[in-house]
Amino acid sequence: MLLIKNGYILDPESGYEGDGDILIENGRIKKLYLGVTGLVDESLFENLEVIDANGLYVAPGLVDVHVHFRDPGFEYKEDIETGAKAAAKGGFTTVVLMANTKPVVDNEETLNYILEKGKTTPIHIETCCSVSKGLQGKELCDYKALLEKGAVGFTDDGIPLLEEELVTEAMSRIGSLGVPISLHEEDPNLIANNGINRGKASEYFGIGGSPREAEVSMVARDIEIAKKTGAVVNIQHISCKETADMIRKAKQEGFLNIHGEATPHHFTLTEEAAIQYGTMAKMNPPLRTVVDKAAIIEAIKDGTLDIIATDHAPHSEEEKAKSITEAPSGILGLETAFALGVGELVEKNDMPLMDLIDRMSYAPAKMYGLDAGYIKQDGPADLIIFDPNEMWRVEGFLSKSKNSPFAGKMMLGKIKKTICSGNVIYNDEI
Repeated sequence: MLLIKNGYILDPESGYEGDGDILIENGRIKKLYLGVTGLVDESLFENLEVIDANGLYVAPGLVDVHVHFRDPGFEYKEDIETGAKAAAKGGFTTVVLMANTKPVVDNEETLNYILEKGKTTPIHIETCCSVSKGLQGKELCDYKALLEKGAVGFTDDGIPLLEEELVTEAMSRIGSLGVPISLHEEDPNLIANNGINRGKASEYFGIGGSPREAEVSMVARDIEIAKKTGAVVNIQHISCKETADMIRKAKQEGFLNIHGEATPHHFTLTEEAAIQYGTMAKMNPPLRTVVDKAAIIEAIKDGTLDIIATDHAPHSEEEKAKSITEAPSGILGLETAFALGVGELVEKNDMPLMDLIDRMSYAPAKMYGLDAGYIKQDGPADLIIFDPNEMWRVEGFLSKSKNSPFAGKMMLGKIKKTICSGNVIYNDEI
C-alpha cells in the first residue's frame, strides 16, 4: 500500500482544490481524505509506503494524446521503452501514439506489437491506427476491426488528408464508433518549404516557407465536415489565430464534438525561435507570429483549445544537423511540457493551475474515453506530485534523442514524483 499525505490536491473532474491524503492499494485509490490530513493511522497497515507531500501539489497523471515513439521502424530516434521513460519524467502516465511508424499502424499485427510492448513499460501506452491504409490517403482502414483489437482512435498525423470525399467518409465511419479522428491540417499544395513560417523566418532563410493559409483552409473545410457528420474531431497542433477563432466559433454554435489541440512550443515560441535555433525549432506546422502565440494562449485559457498535447517528435542528431530545408520537422516535448505550461500559461498569463491540469489530463482523457485524468475513490492511482515554484535546468534527457530548443534552459515547475498504477515510476527526491 501507498499513502500520499499532506499534499494539496487538484482534481479537474470534481473541481476539488485543497488539502488531502490519498491511500492507494492494488493500483487504485482505496480512500480519499479531502479537506484534512493526518487521519490515516499508519500503524494499522503492514508494508505501508508513505510519501510526505507537504508543501507540494498532487494531481492526476498527465495524459498526452499526441506522441511519436518511432517504434517500429525508426528506433534509432526513439523506442517504446525510452519514450515511456521520458513520459514518466515529464509526469505523463498515459500516452497515445501516432500511426506513422514503419510499417504503418494500419493492421492488427503492428497494432498488437505496439500494445504488447507497451505493456512492458511502467506507463499506460495506447495507440491510434491510421485513417488511410499506408497513410496514402486513398483507401480507408477497417476501423471497427482495429478498434476491437485495441486502437483508441485514428489519425494520419504527419500527412494531411486532401480528398474531401475521403475525409467525409472517414469521419462518418469513425464517428459511428464513438472514438476521435485526429487531423493534421496543412495543405502541401500551398507550402514551398515545410517547418518554417512564411514571413520573417522564411525571409531570413531565403526560402518560401509554409503560409498560414495551408492550415486555415483545411481547418475550415474539416470543421464543416465535422458539423455534418457529428464525429469527434481533434484539430491537431493549432498554430494560427484564424484557426483558433474558427474552432471557438464552432463551439459557440454548439458543436462540442470539435476539439482543438495546442502544443507547448506553439504557446511558448514564435518564428523568432526558428531564426535563433534553426532546425531545432523547425516543426509542422511551424512556429508563427507573436499575434498567433497570444491567440493560442487566449484560446487555451477560454477552453477553445481544450487539449494540450506535446507532439513529441524525436529525431537523431545527424538528421537535425542537416540544412534548414533538408532536416526533419519536430522537437521533443514530454520532458518539458508541464514546466512550459506552468511558466508560460500559469505564471506569465494568469491561467489557473487547475485549468492547466485539466488541459493536460482530464480533457484529453475524456475525449478518448480513457480511465485517466481524475482523482476519485476507486479511481486509477495515476498521479503526479509537483512543485509549481521550483526552478530547474533542462538537461539529462531520458528520450533517445536530444532535439529541443529548450536544452539548457531554466524552467519553472518541477515534477517530483510520477505514480502510475500505484507505483512510483519517476522520482526526483522530495
